[in-house]
Amino acid sequence: MGDCWSIAEDQFDNLEKHTQWGIEFVERYNKFVKDRTDIEISYAKQLRNLSKKYQPKRNSKEEEEQRFTSCQAFLAVLNEMNDYAGQHEVIAENMSGLIFAELSRYIQELKQERKSHFQEGRRAQQHIESCWKQLEASKRRFERDCKEAERAQQHFEKMDNDLNVTKADVEKARQQAQTRHQMASDSKGEYSSVLQNFNKEQHEHYYTNIPNIFRKIQDLDERRIVKIGESMKTFSEVDRQVVPIIGKCLDGITKAAESIDEKHDTQLVVEAFKSGFEQPGDVEFEDFGQPMKRTVSESSLSNSRSDVKQETKGGKSKGKLWPFIKKNKGSGPEDFSHLPPEQRRKKLQQKIDEFNKEIQKEIDQRDGLTKMKDVYIKNPQMGRPESVDPKLAEIEQTIEKLRQESQKFEAWLAEVEGRLPTKIDHPRRPSEMHELQSTSVNNCAQDRESPDGSYTEEQNQDPQLKVAAQSEFDDEFDDEETLTAIGTCKAMYPFEGQNEGTIAMVEGETLSVIEEDKGDGWTRVRRNEDEEGYVPTSYVEVYLDRNTKGAMTYI
Repeated sequence: MGDCWSIAEDQFDNLEKHTQWGIEFVERYNKFVKDRTDIEISYAKQLRNLSKKYQPKRNSKEEEEQRFTSCQAFLAVLNEMNDYAGQHEVIAENMSGLIFAELSRYIQELKQERKSHFQEGRRAQQHIESCWKQLEASKRRFERDCKEAERAQQHFEKMDNDLNVTKADVEKARQQAQTRHQMASDSKGEYSSVLQNFNKEQHEHYYTNIPNIFRKIQDLDERRIVKIGESMKTFSEVDRQVVPIIGKCLDGITKAAESIDEKHDTQLVVEAFKSGFEQPGDVEFEDFGQPMKRTVSESSLSNSRSDVKQETKGGKSKGKLWPFIKKNKGSGPEDFSHLPPEQRRKKLQQKIDEFNKEIQKEIDQRDGLTKMKDVYIKNPQMGRPESVDPKLAEIEQTIEKLRQESQKFEAWLAEVEGRLPTKIDHPRRPSEMHELQSTSVNNCAQDRESPDGSYTEEQNQDPQLKVAAQSEFDDEFDDEETLTAIGTCKAMYPFEGQNEGTIAMVEGETLSVIEEDKGDGWTRVRRNEDEEGYVPTSYVEVYLDRNTKGAMTYI
């Protein structure tokens, strides 16, 4: 019987250890789900930040680039990635609610139920142990009473056989022996009853109570295992549910990629940078054998050569061949006269549109305040009508200023649209054009300079004037080498000088300055007395000689 108890006790302890391990396993799996949830949240956050980082900034060049289909496609990719991030947030949310929170609650229930079962098992063990102790006590008492009865019997028999003992002593010994036999008999009956009760309790303990407790513990463990399986299945389903939506995001990215139209984008570039200039005509043959009769092609680049140098009051204007001047590094004049006609027209129209939007905003605000004033007039308790007047007056002034600015740009736009050239020579330095317009030779060409500094000749211009201009240009060109340097400059940046009339330079190179910037963003320089041309003023540091110019060094 002792061996049976030790076996039952060992199995009970083993089950207790196993069920504790089972709960710890569920907790470990739940921690895994929690870590996966944190990863999904972090990943979704990083994807959203990535999408936000590459979104085009408002009122920037990036926003203007959205007219290109490739940029629109990239924006669509960013938006799809943002939606993609949202699906990972859904995964995190479902895993947290359907698995982690559910398992956390279940683990607490599991611990409580396990504790209840093992407490019941402990009580059953304590009860059977108590019955066992009661049986042992009853048995020892029966054994003791039997021995006492035997000794009392032996004492009676001894006294009865002894002739020297009185009858009274013999009778006393006999009664004492009978009493002991009765006590032994009672102990035997009690022991028999306790033994019978113990066997009954033991049978119920091993065949009913303990098996029931073990079945409950087994059921608890099986439900724990099923719960783990269900949670793992949910883990898969949570991911599977968002797969179709993620597939749509990827389909959106593919669709965005397929929407890219290279022809459309290149056409936008053509429209954006279309200058409005016509190509020059053929260069005519110049017969130097008859210099007085030679003529110049009115639509060729030679016009630029004949127009660059004209004689001015008291001296000569030193010019240079200058077709296709590059745009200045700065913002340029307010009327965008530094741009080619087509680009200038677009810029002016853009400014007018901006002014119109601002004017409309102010008008809407004025209308709102006017309605508010009407409400105050009808319901004085809501406010004083005159309190709105200062703001209305301010808005009217703002509208008037915006309209004046808009009209100014509209006038420039009308000028451009009414004077887009039909036959235009290549552009040259604005300073040279000013000098050309100031000469007596080209007085008849007033008001024919295009907005970007180009010049259009009339078809009926006197050929003799052209010949004179050409002769002057030839003379001036011969004298260009004699220009005196008025200072030096150091290149802050490299310049390729690919256009005719420019000169290339490398960073750190020092060149001689022979003509300073006249407001068009270009400085005329010379290298080694035999090579000269124009470089962007913003690319160099200029140092003018004191005795040549009154100004000091400028950048």
